[in-house]
Amino acid sequence: MTIEKLRQLYTARPFQPFILHMADGRQVAVHHPEFLAISPSGRTVIVSLPDEAFEIVDLLLVTDLEVRPPAGASAGAT
Repeated sequence: MTIEKLRQLYTARPFQPFILHMADGRQVAVHHPEFLAISPSGRTVIVSLPDEAFEIVDLLLVTDLEVRPPAGASAGAT
């Protein structure tokens, strides 16, 4: 996983929520672009969670990015 792939999802319009899959099996959901902060080096991100907690994520430990369809969108809609 590269910072470029993360930035593509972060700047996509319209934004689609996505999940960071970690090497240890954890999953960190990014529900809105304002909930994600990228460090100047691009190696670390901070993800704010709905309960006011946050996760500090080393991008070297992210194995996959999973895009979630927007709420209310149906899989067969065109």
